[in-house]
Amino acid sequence: MTKSPMPPEPLFPLPPLREVIAAHGLSAQKRLGQNFLFDLNLTGRIARSAGDIAHGTVIEVGPGPGGLTRALLDAGAGHVVAIERDRRCLPIQAEISAAYPGRLEVIEGDALDVAIHEIGPPPRRVVANLPYNVATPLILGWLRHATAFETIVVMLQKEVVDRLAAVPRTKDYGRLSVITQWLCTVEPLFDVNPRAFTPPPKVTSTVVRLTPRPTPLAPCTFERVEAITAAAFNQRRKMLRASLKGFAAAAGFESAEALCEAAGVPPTARAEELSVAHFCTLGSTLGSFKTGAPSGNDEPRE
Repeated sequence: MTKSPMPPEPLFPLPPLREVIAAHGLSAQKRLGQNFLFDLNLTGRIARSAGDIAHGTVIEVGPGPGGLTRALLDAGAGHVVAIERDRRCLPIQAEISAAYPGRLEVIEGDALDVAIHEIGPPPRRVVANLPYNVATPLILGWLRHATAFETIVVMLQKEVVDRLAAVPRTKDYGRLSVITQWLCTVEPLFDVNPRAFTPPPKVTSTVVRLTPRPTPLAPCTFERVEAITAAAFNQRRKMLRASLKGFAAAAGFESAEALCEAAGVPPTARAEELSVAHFCTLGSTLGSFKTGAPSGNDEPRE
């Protein structure tokens, strides 16, 4: 087996991250969800969790002072695209780009507005320490185009990762669990202590790897899975015959019982008892599905 060539060294040594932050007068801003990670062992471990990054495109969201950016380049990433909305960090990224010529591209903007599934040549890998205040909408947006990515390795609040990986009949199982597991395998990798950050957040963080499936776990459309799970988990303590009542009527069914019967799902079950396949069957049963059907959101804790 041929070994991969060693990644090229930077043209010149970059100063330690703490010196970079001091030189640029950079401080973490709460409104941007910023917590800076200085531990080189941790950033290197995150970079290695993405596998072979020498080919294709590595996309980083919110690089900040560039700790993970450096780790990705040191790990051999051939093409890193960093998306940064904080203009204070752009000169720092420019310095890193100069040290690794031709390997780092920086896009100034909000990742929520960037079609990252179209960035760069495949295989595409997302590797990022995500701002916690926008992590869930970012992931849901990426999952709409899951097959555009080889893998997604991100650091999130531990409670969000718990929801991504949750199984039926547990308190963390919800809309985010169903949609994510329908499209990806979910692997929580390791926890990160709050003391590793500056400033330390009030929560433990977890690095998770999402690997998109070649085909979804069960046939359905994203819109239908999204709508049926939102309606069901909006009233998660109620039986489906109650929680899906308004949704079923708007979708053209006489009752929620009729919808459940057509899908072969017990109307007395609660949302947290259903498997991913059950939700897909419910969604696929909606032959007269209307996008205006009532929906809710069981993810208010972000």
